[in-house]
This record gives sequence, C-alpha cells and structure tokens, in this order.
Amino acid sequence: MKKLNGLLILVVALLAISCTDNFTDLNSDPSALPNVGAREMPFMFSRAQSAAVMDRSFYQTVQNLGADLYAQYYALSVTSFQTDRYVLTPDWQRRFWTVVYTNTAPQLKAIIENAPPASGEQALAHILWVYAFHRLTDHFGPVPYFQAADPIEEIPYDSQAEIYDDFFKRLDQAVNDLNALGADARVFQGFDLMYDGDVNQWIAFANTLRLRLALRISLVDPDRAQSEAEAAVAAGVMTDNSQHASLLKSLRGNDTNGLAQVAAWNEFAMSSTMASYLKGYADPRLQRYFQPDVTNGEYNSLRNGLPAAALNNPRNTSAQNANVGTYWVVWNAASASWMPNLEARQHVMNAAEAWFLRAEGALNGWNMGATAQECYEQGIAVSLSQWGANQAAIDAYLISTATPVAPGDSENSPAVANTPIRWAADAATQRAQIGVQKWLAIFPDGMEAWAEFRRTGFPAMYPVVQSNNPDLPQGTFINRMPFPIVEENNNAAELAKGRALLNGADNAATRVWWDVD
Repeated sequence: MKKLNGLLILVVALLAISCTDNFTDLNSDPSALPNVGAREMPFMFSRAQSAAVMDRSFYQTVQNLGADLYAQYYALSVTSFQTDRYVLTPDWQRRFWTVVYTNTAPQLKAIIENAPPASGEQALAHILWVYAFHRLTDHFGPVPYFQAADPIEEIPYDSQAEIYDDFFKRLDQAVNDLNALGADARVFQGFDLMYDGDVNQWIAFANTLRLRLALRISLVDPDRAQSEAEAAVAAGVMTDNSQHASLLKSLRGNDTNGLAQVAAWNEFAMSSTMASYLKGYADPRLQRYFQPDVTNGEYNSLRNGLPAAALNNPRNTSAQNANVGTYWVVWNAASASWMPNLEARQHVMNAAEAWFLRAEGALNGWNMGATAQECYEQGIAVSLSQWGANQAAIDAYLISTATPVAPGDSENSPAVANTPIRWAADAATQRAQIGVQKWLAIFPDGMEAWAEFRRTGFPAMYPVVQSNNPDLPQGTFINRMPFPIVEENNNAAELAKGRALLNGADNAATRVWWDVD
C-alpha cells in the first residue's frame, strides 16, 4: 500500500476540515504542518471523527449498499445496483480503505505521536482508532494495522487476533488516562463532534466499545472475552440514553448525514426481515424507523436479493415501499420528493446495546452486574425510550408474547421466526431474543448489525431470493468483503501474506477469525 509522505498527509488532513467555523482561522501554511501541536490537533481529530463514522461522501457505497443490506435492515428497490444479490463492486472495497487509511488513521497517528504522553488528546485518539479499525477488520479480516499510516511503500497485514489484542490494550490505557484527568476535564472541547470533550462520556463510550469487542471474540477466545467484558462493565459502560453517542453533522464540506442523503434518493426500502419482526411485535419503533407508502399508508417491505424482473413489479417500486423515518427524510407532497434532514446527528452507539451485550455475557456465566433477564428488559426499555415510547408502552411490550408475522411482501414470505418478546424459560430462546432485540436497538448501524449476525446467527433472516455470486450458493449468507483490487498493484507482496492469514480464499464466503459458529 503506497502512502503519501508525512507532509502531504497533514496537508490533506487539515485542508479537508470544514465542519467548524473556526477552520478558516487556522494557518494552513504547508511549511508549518510537520509541527503538529495543540493548534492543529483539534481540527485533525474532528476530521478523523467525521471520516471514521462514515461521512456523506462514502456512506452509500461503503455502508448503505453493503453492510446495511447484509444486516437486512433494508432491501434494494432499484435494478441499478446488485450488491443485494451479492454481486460486489471492487472499487467500493477500496473506498473503505480510503476512509480509514487516508481520512482517519494519519490524523489520529499524528495526534498520538505528538500529544503529551497519557494526555486526554492521546486517549481520545486511541479510542477513535479502535472504533475505526474494528469496523474495517470486521469487514475484511486481517488488514494492515500496526504500521498503518507509516510513510512506507508496503505495509504488512496483521492477524485479527493480534489486532484485537491491541484494541483491548489501547482502550484500557485510554480509560485509565482519562480517569486520571478528573471528572471535570474537557478534551478537544469545541471540536469533538460527539461529546464536546466530555471525558465522562468518552469513558463510558470506550468501555462499551470494549464490551462489544469482548463479545465479538467470545466464541474464539472465551477466557479473554470474559476478562475483557467483566473489566469493561466494572469500569462503567453506558447505561442510559444521556450517554448516547451521535455525531454532529453540518452542511459545510459535505459533512452531512449520509443515511438522510441516500434515503432521499429512495433506492431502498424496509426489508421483509425487519417488517416481520416489527409488525409482529406491534413494535412502537416501526413508526420511528420507517415511514409507510406515501400513496396508501401501508408499511410495505421487500425481500433482499430480488431479481430485476421482480423489482420491476409495480408492487415493488420505490414509491410503494417504506422509506426510513422522519428523523432522516420527510415526504414533500408538493414536489413529490423526499427532503433529507442533512443536519440530523448521526448515530454511533447507544446504551441499549450495552445492556444486550451484558445480557449475553450473563448467559455465558460472566459477572455483568445483573441477571440476563434484567439486562435484556432494561435494554428494551432504554431502546424504546430512546425512540419516544412512554412507560405504559414499554411495560406492555415487555410482557408481550407476540412473535414475528408474515410481512405481506410480493414473495408471500412466511414469518421469519417465532421468537417472542417476553423473556423465555430456556437459554436457546433467550439467546435468540437478545440477538433480535439488540439488532432492533442498534438500528441503523448496519455495520455492527452485520458483524453480530455473522457472530451469533441472530436474528433469523430470510435468505436472499437470488444470489448472483458463485461463491455464495443460494441459501447462504455473505461472510466478509474481499480485499480491494488496488492492493494487488500497490502492496502485492504484503497482500499475499495477508491472504495467507485468512481461513480460506479471498472471497465473500470465507469467515473472519471470530466467526466460528
């Protein structure tokens, strides 16, 4: 992988910032850029935040037409793209590389190397580094990591086991360093797009990320998973919606809400998997996550992987299906078009996820500070509350014995599963319940939802109607992204070593390291 030299990296990093009015005050004289100091770091951190969470420029091709579909939050309603039928577009894999290796890692590495040791600035950069790279490695498997952003021609690939080990070390040290600053400390205040420098919020975020990663390796390294999960909970994970992580978005510099923009193009709809669960549960989040057909008020859905002939069926056209909710887009009847809320904050991580992770950990016999049932029910309560449900609605939902229903799609699909809401008596059903409710709660984070589906097998999903990928026979699900073709030209020797770290061929059928069940 060929890298820009250090000077150019910093020029790009600073010139790309446009999410704050203060950027115009920065002296961007290239001759001064190698001296990264207190003045430059806040801008670089903002840029890395925007990129790592997936800004508008990359959201459609890197996330919406990939992981969001594979998590079956949505299904495509147009014939112009084929990723829903597992036909991959190689350049889109390269774009994820750009997000991390050009727009995120160089900025964070510069902060880590130039900020004072054990400083808050260094700690936040480490946390964001882990967040960015865990999404990348969970897509591809082994990736260039330890020497990422180094100004060298070819960068080695590292195994996921080694990468995850480093994740835990970074998060542990970062939390320790932030705790040492004191509860009233602020880091990158005025530039931190997520918490505005609130150290306490960052500590809870880092611990929740650590808990997420611990569960991710629970099948391949259960002892390490338990140790990391218990340490994360003891150190303080998210517990309520005041700790919800979301990113400030702006009309400046194309730094708008990516989901809002792609929803306005109206090229996807609610998936039938989502409809089966939300309709069957009479889930109050249905009306928050999606909007009905603008012509008849019905929450219509599509199966994933419909062939072109089926997509041309008038029943399945974009206008006939459920778009995402009014948080992201609003229908304008006068212009007959969807109007995006481009400045809506972009969801990153929520407290409900932490509760469901703890519920699974408790089922594993780990010390999660509460029983599995308590964590499960609290996760539901926190999620429903996040999306506006009142206590009466929450109480009724928790005792509901409702199960998924037939979504009413063009394929006459049956109910996708029979998993009830009310806490079951057997462990197998309980695991399914946790998986379903976590999947619902972390919407619209398709990257995390796809990763967890691969790890746990939950929620139960419909197979794609048609797979056009020869590596993925009908009835199978996609497991990873192949490495970008550009690596064959720029980093061929190291790419070959990286492929050797896989558990199979470099294709979409091979499982990543932690996906063993």
